[in-house]
Amino acid sequence: MKRFLIPLLGIMLCIAVRAQDRAKVSCGPYLQNVTTTSFTVMWETDIDAMVWVEVAPDSGDHWYNRGRARFWEDNGTGLLPLGKIHKVEVTGLEPGKRYRYRLMMRGLKEYKGSGKVTFLHDNGTDVFRKKPFMVSTLSTSYDSLKFSVLNDMHQKDSLVGVLLKAAPDNDFVVFNGDMTNDIMDSSKISEYYLRTASAALGGSTPLYVLRGNHDYRGRCANCWNEHFCNETGRAYTAFSYGKYFFIGLDSGEDKPDDDLEYSGLYRTLPYLQQEAEWLKEIVKTKEFRDAKVRIVFSHIPPESKGWQGNRNVCELFVPILNEAGIDLMICGHTHKYRFDTPQSDISPASFPVWVNANVERLDVTIGPGGSIELKAFNPDGIMTHSSAIRK
Repeated sequence: MKRFLIPLLGIMLCIAVRAQDRAKVSCGPYLQNVTTTSFTVMWETDIDAMVWVEVAPDSGDHWYNRGRARFWEDNGTGLLPLGKIHKVEVTGLEPGKRYRYRLMMRGLKEYKGSGKVTFLHDNGTDVFRKKPFMVSTLSTSYDSLKFSVLNDMHQKDSLVGVLLKAAPDNDFVVFNGDMTNDIMDSSKISEYYLRTASAALGGSTPLYVLRGNHDYRGRCANCWNEHFCNETGRAYTAFSYGKYFFIGLDSGEDKPDDDLEYSGLYRTLPYLQQEAEWLKEIVKTKEFRDAKVRIVFSHIPPESKGWQGNRNVCELFVPILNEAGIDLMICGHTHKYRFDTPQSDISPASFPVWVNANVERLDVTIGPGGSIELKAFNPDGIMTHSSAIRK
């Protein structure tokens, strides 16, 4: 028996060692901050690694037809980063063009200090048996646009998968806050929704992730920004697709900063006041003023007599947005569907506010004339609510 057992153990040990000889993708890729000439791809590896992205035009030739352009992860320090969460910006592209890309990783084996580093074998996503990941840069104009919104999933990873699987062929997807209950461990962001979401989006559909009040909570809540990026470097952003302009707000927490539940850690009001100053400048830009359609995302909806978070949105953001001429605000937070008409008894907003339920996917289509069609679907694929906004 020993004659067979010892060689078998040796074979098993070799297989185990071989399985650990390179870094592997544990989450992603997912697209961030896609523009007309660039995109950022993010992903996670199971061990610390140095990474880069290879890019090629979608020209019909095989990936191995020639060497491909390389873009390295760069954090602006003059050193290539070593870590598990990776962010690579690809630049110098053409508007409205399709590109292929693959992820490349060089796993860290040992760091002896003084720059003496030993790496594992290089590893890349498969472009031999599988097709490379695809991305399209933004066009300078769009006749119509489609996107979907999820919010308040609260760590229901399987629900994220079900809702995204049935989503239409979108130009982008928005997560409008509270995808977790709290962030006690940075890796839980991947476990609770990001791994499933990135697989559903296939590394090809841009993902915009906004912060909800529950994303403020937990020991590692400050790690939230490590998983996402946009041009502001904050949890709020603005972006456009041709003549369609979007603002993603960070609406903060729902109770006053000095509430006993926050243990003195919170300073959200000064942060929101800074965000309001940023918003004032955004609505002055030519890109915003020339837009045919203007849509705002805010996790917490405006409610004059609601909680502190609702009041903050009413008092800090709504006056700016009222003067700017907003067509629609999309919110979550309440876990119940609601559609507020302009200047209703609920809020002073001069624009309609769609509050999306927590177990539904909102699909939005913007038509050539600027019309906005909204349809909400439950996990069974049944449309539960709909509305239309005509310009």
